[in-house]
Amino acid sequence: MLRTVSLDDAHHLPWWRRPITLLVLMAIGMPIAFNTWSALLNNFVIEVAGFDGADIGLLHTVREIPGFFAIGVIALLLFIREQVLGMVSLLMLGVATAVTAWFPSMAGILTITMLSSIGFHYYETVNQSLQLQWLDKKRAPKTLGWLLAVGSAATLVAYVLIVLSWKRFDLSYNSVYLVGGGITAVIAIYCLVAFPQFEGRTPQARKMVLKKRYWLYYAMQFMAGARRQIFVVFAGFMMVERFGFDVHEITALYLINLVANMAIAPLIGEAVSRFGERRTLIFEYAGLVIVFLAYGGIYFFGWGVLLASILYVIDHMLFALALALKTYFQKIADPEDMAPTAAVAFTINHIAAVFLPVLLGLLWLVSPAAVFALAAAMAAISLALATLIPRHPEKGNETRLSRFAAAPAE
Repeated sequence: MLRTVSLDDAHHLPWWRRPITLLVLMAIGMPIAFNTWSALLNNFVIEVAGFDGADIGLLHTVREIPGFFAIGVIALLLFIREQVLGMVSLLMLGVATAVTAWFPSMAGILTITMLSSIGFHYYETVNQSLQLQWLDKKRAPKTLGWLLAVGSAATLVAYVLIVLSWKRFDLSYNSVYLVGGGITAVIAIYCLVAFPQFEGRTPQARKMVLKKRYWLYYAMQFMAGARRQIFVVFAGFMMVERFGFDVHEITALYLINLVANMAIAPLIGEAVSRFGERRTLIFEYAGLVIVFLAYGGIYFFGWGVLLASILYVIDHMLFALALALKTYFQKIADPEDMAPTAAVAFTINHIAAVFLPVLLGLLWLVSPAAVFALAAAMAAISLALATLIPRHPEKGNETRLSRFAAAPAE
């Protein structure tokens, strides 16, 4: 909301007003609200609203609708600066999370989830665009890894407090949601008033961008969105429904995930820099095939809670490798395409997310193992697509098939 400063001049600012500091605060703020909401969600909807598998599928379908309409960010950027839109969206996420427990009915939960989801998805769209604009291509993988670790550390603090105090102080859902969402809202307001508006080196296109040479990125985004829904919706739900995890127990599992992310996220950035996006994503998707098949085995063969917990942690760690998809696009894209393509990519990522959770929720009532078998098949398709990424992606060399194309690159 203050003066405009170009990225080239930002190093003259004090460290607490520089772009990287803003990215760090954003990396801290969003996970606190979102993961507080996630940690309590399954227990909240089961204990307070009596949700079953079909209901949780419907909830997540509603939650993903704003992601499908993330392309609306392009229209908003005609009237509002990208950085301001990101902070306003973060504020919306925080406020909606804070009041979640005030609406304990099915209709109330769906409504407040829709509002928080608008904030989350519009924030994430802008955040990805700003990261790719502000970070140098050579340093982007390592910096993204560190930002992921910072976000995990912030969430770790919130989860530790939940685990240690939930039963001891007999906390309510309302008090935890108020604190978690409130912290995010305060961070968003601070970011709005404390930082100048940073001017990118390349003006961003203010129209929808769809380019044929980005087809592999679009396809991988679509499969990532479809596959991730199964983990987000049903992996945690399984731990509560099948194994009876309480709030402090499911949060303890999240804690393990966070500690693992703090340790490996910087290493993931190093791995992407060293081994490239192609090898990193192949490793991720091959691992996910195995994990999802093992999830199905829990129901088919009756494997126990220990294996389920281990798989949940491995699953979460593998998803962290997805930052390689961001850096792959950064390398092949025109600089002015970052903002509009981030919006388009989020929409593509959420095409399946709009209908898949509710349909799989119905399938879950019949066969949970079949849900995870379908996830394994999706991971296998992603694995096949990842093999098409060239060793050194760049404009004109977007896929391993590019050299066979008759027409020149766009």
